[in-house]
Amino acid sequence: MKKPRNSIRVNRVDLKAIDPVDASLELMYFGLKGMTREADERLAEDGLGRAHHRILFIIARQDGISVGTLRDSLGISAQALHRPLKVLMDKGYVAVSRTREHHRIKSLHLTDMGRAIEHEASEAERRVMREAFAHAGKTAAAHWADVMKVISR
Repeated sequence: MKKPRNSIRVNRVDLKAIDPVDASLELMYFGLKGMTREADERLAEDGLGRAHHRILFIIARQDGISVGTLRDSLGISAQALHRPLKVLMDKGYVAVSRTREHHRIKSLHLTDMGRAIEHEASEAERRVMREAFAHAGKTAAAHWADVMKVISR
């Protein structure tokens, strides 16, 4: 599954720039594709995709999260969350529990299978990020984080 990454490459198609920021947008589009390629291939082996990984990623970091909080974290509608979450539950990656105090609230948890696939997909992305930061120099991670914090508001 993992292909050797002999050098960092930029997927470019010689797009015409309409604005000076277009080169950065192009790098963002193709950079995301490069960062997620291996993870997406792994997820696809189990019939999953990017939306499923985002859900698994958040539940892994906030065990017991409610469906509503997950929806708010993702910034999507209940309708948009329903299908991928149902797939994850049906395939046995996500389990649901309820507490006596809050019996109407569904708490979400990763199963062992869910933790395994989330780890594999996220580790593939972490490898790409580590390699990129190592290649770009000591301050690259901090500068990248500064830019992404502003963009993700």
